[in-house]
Amino acid sequence: MLHHLSFAVADLHRAGAFYDAALGALGYRRVFEDGTAIGYGFAEGEDLLCLKLRAHAVAPGPGFHVAFGAPSREAVDRFHAQALAAGGTDNGAPGLRPDYGPHYYAAFVIDPDGYMIEAVINRPDQVAPI
Repeated sequence: MLHHLSFAVADLHRAGAFYDAALGALGYRRVFEDGTAIGYGFAEGEDLLCLKLRAHAVAPGPGFHVAFGAPSREAVDRFHAQALAAGGTDNGAPGLRPDYGPHYYAAFVIDPDGYMIEAVINRPDQVAPI
């Protein structure tokens, strides 16, 4: 349904370092960059998330968050730990979320610009196909 999302960020270097760590834990990587933007995805030139430098960046308010698919529960754990180490704020430790389903395993973080992000896997076998 979606091609990509863009987040406005106040400090591209800081945001890039954060997303390198957090999304790197999930297997995403930088697929392009220039002086005003960094794109993350799996294939060169095909971004799924684009960080765009904007002087007056403001994250959306309550109710908005983005969930990134994780390949395993261990990747969710790494996402959370690496995101916190890179300047994120804990918004929900890794674990099962029975209210969302019996296999819903997720972690929640707020990035340095205030975006609420999640890493999730929702599979009984705990590993997503590649």
